[in-house]
Amino acid sequence: MSVKKEASGRRSVQVEVEVPGTPEEVWQAIATGPGISSWFVPTEFEERDGKPVAVTLNFGPGMESRSAVTAWDPPRMFAAQGEGWGGSPPIATEWSVEARAGGVCLVRVVHSLFASTDDWDNQLKGTESGWPGFFRILRIYLTHFRGQRSAMMQWIAPAAGTEAEAWDTLTAALGLKGVSAGQRSTAPAGVPALSGLVEHVEHGSQSPCNALLRLDKPGPGTAALGAVNFGGAIMVTLSFYLYGDQAAGTVARETPIWQAWIQERFPMPSETSKSE
Repeated sequence: MSVKKEASGRRSVQVEVEVPGTPEEVWQAIATGPGISSWFVPTEFEERDGKPVAVTLNFGPGMESRSAVTAWDPPRMFAAQGEGWGGSPPIATEWSVEARAGGVCLVRVVHSLFASTDDWDNQLKGTESGWPGFFRILRIYLTHFRGQRSAMMQWIAPAAGTEAEAWDTLTAALGLKGVSAGQRSTAPAGVPALSGLVEHVEHGSQSPCNALLRLDKPGPGTAALGAVNFGGAIMVTLSFYLYGDQAAGTVARETPIWQAWIQERFPMPSETSKSE
């Protein structure tokens, strides 16, 4: 991964993914509030005279990100610009959809800013490195749950030890330790309902610790699990994207059950958890 630098001072990174669907179907997933909420974070578009003028991403309590929509050309491209990170220049983001043969589309996201120094290159690289994991969820959504309603529940909890040790603790508790992509998994007794097909897993010494399950319990959807280092604090993350007409009801029922389980195994102040 590298930052592209231009003589004008523009610095940018871009990430691409190929997903199934028509341009119109893919556009619904990447350029509407319900669509983005189905695979990323809860999102709302603000409209004026029938046209989007702003987009707000909700990363959790007190962590909303609002950007002004600067270009809108459905189903091909939209762009937005918002505040930077901790004093950085404004960040421009452009999304595009390009039809390819075989009923698939290429989705591309480009983040850019103007700067005369390398001070913000690491932030650009960090943003770039985060997209592949979410794009895997997008691909699962468009492959198996395209156009369905969604509801989400998500937690971040502190864990002891290193990232690898926290990952071992989490996966052992969920009955996922040592699983490989393509295997089915069912959580053991004492764990809230959790079963499905392992779509992706990484746990090498040089790779992030994370896994994706395509769920049948607690309902149709995707579970994204991980262990990460947040500025020196080791955390485990659990995100459930549930789909279909029953998704909201399932989230309402399962949230307190999972909350209690996580609180018992990864004790945390109540304000560090969140559910959507």
